[in-house]
Amino acid sequence: MKTPIPFVIAISLGLTFAGYAGEYRDLAAQGFRWVLVDGPYACTTQQYLEQITARRSDAAELRVIEEGQCYYLIPGTIVQVLQEDPRRHMSLIRIGSVNRSLWTYTRFVSERPVQDTYGIIEKPEDVGLIWPANQTVSQGISPDRSTARLQSSGNP
Repeated sequence: MKTPIPFVIAISLGLTFAGYAGEYRDLAAQGFRWVLVDGPYACTTQQYLEQITARRSDAAELRVIEEGQCYYLIPGTIVQVLQEDPRRHMSLIRIGSVNRSLWTYTRFVSERPVQDTYGIIEKPEDVGLIWPANQTVSQGISPDRSTARLQSSGNP
């Protein structure tokens, strides 16, 4: 009787992890990736990205960040790949908290989920990359996010 219990536990854990893997595999197929690196490796142009990675110094890093040309990537952050440049090994990405598209090296993002600093695997709806289906215009939220506002209840 003792032999079947560990066997059943192993199978149930395997099925649980397979379910999670399927969910993340679907996200990867939709172009979502998880950041692997920590640093100013998301830039507004491919030239800035090449510049910051080729000659990385504190002064260069500070300059491009002050100019608003590069943004920090944090491991575990989910991004959406919009376009790839295979010749330069770069990807144009969208980050939930940044209003512009940015370039990063394809090697800095992974199709496999990566835990963030809190040990959580981010999903697109958690960071605003996908508008949750349960929030609709009838609830006062615009699905395209361009004019997202809550409807006023009439009270200040």
